[in-house]
Amino acid sequence: MSPRLLFQLHLVLGYVAWLLCFGAYVWPKLKSMVPFDAQRAIATLHSFRFFGLAFLLPGVVSPQLPASFATFAAYGDFATGVLAMLALLTVRIRPLFWSFVVAFNLVGAADLILDYYHAVAIDLPAHAGELGAMYAIPIIYVPTLAITHFAAFYLLLRPRLKRLHAMPAVSRDASSV
Repeated sequence: MSPRLLFQLHLVLGYVAWLLCFGAYVWPKLKSMVPFDAQRAIATLHSFRFFGLAFLLPGVVSPQLPASFATFAAYGDFATGVLAMLALLTVRIRPLFWSFVVAFNLVGAADLILDYYHAVAIDLPAHAGELGAMYAIPIIYVPTLAITHFAAFYLLLRPRLKRLHAMPAVSRDASSV
């Protein structure tokens, strides 16, 4: 099996495994929590994204791994992790907490989307071995991060969606004008 095919298979199976785990164990728990606690749990997971800075460590990744990918991935993760930590540090100041929750989710989701773009642009699957010790990050950790960003956005919008569904159809039509 070629390195490209093996990497792509690992990536797809990483998403499948995490979606199965998330659907069975994490999502039911997050949905049952009050929004503050659910976002706090998601922020706790994302606070570990400082680990992405390891993309910059010589010996952890190959020097042949394009810097355009490694540098952006490293600093995008770092920024997201810091914002998630700031959310956790401001739990007693609710407006600030919610601002950091929105910020780390927007920055983190944009980081992942742009990392995928850069990975396609440099044909990362063909050079997966150059990830070295960081190979596990896109296969195991990134699917979890992407899934939890999606969940966080859904949970942030859920109160608004509930209000929209509770409105009579006539009111909904009038509010969209």
